[in-house]
Amino acid sequence: MTAPGTGRGIGNGERAAEITTTFVGLPRDSFRILHVSTGNVCRSPITERLTRHFVSERLGVLGGGLIVESAGTWGHEGAPMETNAETVLADYGADPAGFTGRELLDEHVIRADLVLTATRDHRAQVISMGHSAGLRTFTLKEFTRLVNAIDPATLPPLEDGLVTRARALVRAAAALRGWLLAPTVDADEVYDPYGAPLPFFRSVGDEIHQALDPVVTALTGVPARA
Repeated sequence: MTAPGTGRGIGNGERAAEITTTFVGLPRDSFRILHVSTGNVCRSPITERLTRHFVSERLGVLGGGLIVESAGTWGHEGAPMETNAETVLADYGADPAGFTGRELLDEHVIRADLVLTATRDHRAQVISMGHSAGLRTFTLKEFTRLVNAIDPATLPPLEDGLVTRARALVRAAAALRGWLLAPTVDADEVYDPYGAPLPFFRSVGDEIHQALDPVVTALTGVPARA
């Protein structure tokens, strides 16, 4: 057996998942990324706002079709982001303003085209909610590993539309899952800094940055500025 070709779809299952994410009448010219952690006050807010920032840096207003959100499996509904998380975002020039925590709901999963979780446990919780989420739910670091194995030349060019490219990237990553396994048990985890001092928050922020950079590059087709 050989690994499936990168940049290709995964058959009827993928089509079912795509239909599921749009049956509520959402416009087809948008692509929703949902970041999930536990409380939605540390890791997923950092990941949400860094994703927005990095897409804006690369594409400006052309990235408007990419909608980035977050929620927590035990989300502190309406809570502010942790102060240390705000500091980490400021380190990267990202904007923490206006954030409030959310508890993960079925509607968030239904609307998402891609769900990126902090840990494998979060991924399992999202998948257990149903909604054909398994084909579009990854840990952040798992998705990075898969994206790094995809030949960018097999993805639609940005001229075909950011949404088209993003959907193709998710299909290609899903097709590779099971072929590119994590090198260690902990390789796909981003650990919770809740209650930790700022240096640990910054180390988690660096992990998230390192994982996000190739993902945003693959989504947009534009590398980070040197």
